[in-house]
Amino acid sequence: MAEDTSRRDFLKSLGVTVGGAAITAAAGVVSGPAKAEAQQPKGTIPDKPFKVGHMTFFTGAAAVLGEPMYKGHILAAEEINAQGGLLGKRKIETIKADEAAGTDANVKEMRRMKLSENIELFTGVTSSGNTPALGPVAEELKLMTIFVDGCTDFLWDKAVPNPHYIFRITNMQSADGVTAAVGTAMTWPQVRKIAHIHPDYSYGRNAFDHFTVAINKLVPGTKVVSEGWPKLGTTDFTSHITKAISAKPDLLVSSVWGGDYVAMYKQALRYDLFKKMKFTSMIAFGVAPHAIGKDHPQGVIAGIHSNYYFTYPTSNRWPLNDTFVKKYYDRWKEYPNFQSEGAYVAMHMFTMAVERANKLTGGWPDDDAIISQLEGLSFSGPAGYIHIRPDNHQGYKDAVTGFSINTSDYDFQILDPKRMITIPIRNITAPPGWPKGEPTSTYTWIEKTWPKVA
Repeated sequence: MAEDTSRRDFLKSLGVTVGGAAITAAAGVVSGPAKAEAQQPKGTIPDKPFKVGHMTFFTGAAAVLGEPMYKGHILAAEEINAQGGLLGKRKIETIKADEAAGTDANVKEMRRMKLSENIELFTGVTSSGNTPALGPVAEELKLMTIFVDGCTDFLWDKAVPNPHYIFRITNMQSADGVTAAVGTAMTWPQVRKIAHIHPDYSYGRNAFDHFTVAINKLVPGTKVVSEGWPKLGTTDFTSHITKAISAKPDLLVSSVWGGDYVAMYKQALRYDLFKKMKFTSMIAFGVAPHAIGKDHPQGVIAGIHSNYYFTYPTSNRWPLNDTFVKKYYDRWKEYPNFQSEGAYVAMHMFTMAVERANKLTGGWPDDDAIISQLEGLSFSGPAGYIHIRPDNHQGYKDAVTGFSINTSDYDFQILDPKRMITIPIRNITAPPGWPKGEPTSTYTWIEKTWPKVA
């Protein structure tokens, strides 16, 4: 059919691959934690501890997604400290804070950490509702900050359009919705009636927008037949599940995450929801891997925030991942999620920037020297290559999603390593200089530049 050929051609132009890892080098010099061995620094280095504030969810339903971030951070800090610390002299001391306290409390805690605890770096943050509030404060405080997540495009589009002190490691949220739409269009191009269940705050609303604008281009003729907007932290999804079922959709799309997602899928099983429709998610398998039971439906698109999954790249194709997974499991007796990998990479990238700045300036480099080395930095981590774009301080790496499967290798369900979908991130996010738009520049970029398939 002409429609199928047109769709295939467009997906091919996006660089979509299924199965084998599509690990492509980003621009610039690429290094990784395996090569980040302590070297003799130039000049005199103080030996006082280097204080890092780290914020994520330690309590509540979100902890199953957020606490692994802290574990990834600690693993990296322990590795760096084992080599003497930053520049071989400054041991990392971590001060943690629970993101579950709420946005206002989190802003106050960032200020306290900087002004009372004298932290020199702030990392972490899971929720998209928090980074737009914390970003401007970090800039005001002149506090070097590497957000691991809190992925909303709004951070750069509106809250901090010209960042200096803040960076972010996780792919922007728009990649989430677009990746889910691409996976859907590839796998189930016949879907027309679509139901949605998303958390009722910025992440869920934007996930709906990004998926919708992309699927309308990729699969013309789709129609939204049901919307469910549960509050973040909801424990009973019954009304949303039954509403979706009653609409008789071809597909249900959801960005419900963390412990909320675990509760939702288990409740949906009781209503045979997954037998009545296809299912696509943005972040279902973003939780700590062991949180997903063997009872999870197989063959659904189980997103990982377009970032990282511990079994991919597969064994022997990417030794950095093999090593990271083993180290993480040996330390914590569980497998890492994308938050673990992001926090781990954040600290090793920061360490590399400090080492490069020291070579240029001697002694302990000032913040501007470190920032200059983070801008444009490329790094090989467990997820593959990541590049920090110098104009917006956003980390970019290939977007990834996959399909759920039960195997005998694990006592929980995983993503099928043979069916992973990868997309070069540059092909699904707005390019540098694209005009700012509503609700995000990537949204307007897709709307105005992607063709509708015939």
